[in-house]
Amino acid sequence: MDFSAGGIAFALNNSTFEGKMVLVVLGILSFVGWTVIVNKYRLLLKARSRTKRFLKAYSEGMGPLDVYERGYNKKFVGAPIYDVYMMGCEELNKQFERYASDKIPNHGLSAVRIALERGLGEASVSLESGMIILATAISGGPFIGLLGTIWGVMDTFSGIGRAQQASLAAIAPGVAAALVTTLVGLLVAIPSLFCYNFLHTRIKTFSLELDNFAAHLESVFTSEFLQPKGTPAFDDDDDDLLVSSLLSGRSDDGEETPVH
Repeated sequence: MDFSAGGIAFALNNSTFEGKMVLVVLGILSFVGWTVIVNKYRLLLKARSRTKRFLKAYSEGMGPLDVYERGYNKKFVGAPIYDVYMMGCEELNKQFERYASDKIPNHGLSAVRIALERGLGEASVSLESGMIILATAISGGPFIGLLGTIWGVMDTFSGIGRAQQASLAAIAPGVAAALVTTLVGLLVAIPSLFCYNFLHTRIKTFSLELDNFAAHLESVFTSEFLQPKGTPAFDDDDDDLLVSSLLSGRSDDGEETPVH
């Protein structure tokens, strides 16, 4: 294709100021979109490798808190699953200190559960960051290009009307310059669409793994650290039973208890 005579260069040379401004906007949107794509892909690759490293260390540990007790490990930084794990373990450790025991009641584990959910939320937000830019490029790119095309065609026909001269030679440069904005808009949107679908699928996979691991961690914490029923330590359920017994006016053996 001879770009200097009849290709994209010809259309750009005949583009109006408004058309060139639309192309600049599309160029900026494309640059930002590709920056997000490259950075997000590198982040997901890093997260994948470090997640595997963390899960291997976790599975080889002597207990669920083994990795946490070793201290903060930079080898696992960048793995969302590690952040969720650390938040859950930190809250569990706070509950140990609060009750001065390695067994905590059910409402203590509820605090740990909330910490895990908060970690899941923060991890999801981190994984989804920047995806709105790709979504904007997908939906906005063609419309911005179409805006430039309509504007260019309008200028072309208004110029023909003022000159009162209609010919192919007069129409072709303006129409070509107008259509190039639609072309660039599609070139911005199409790669963004494919990359968005690919990245979104990977992010959904990560989110599912995070949910599964958080559920596993909650189950392990419950089986390992939940205070058994009937222990001497104060328990909410025992307190509710005592209050219910007093209000009903009966003792534990079923006999009437005088209430003064």
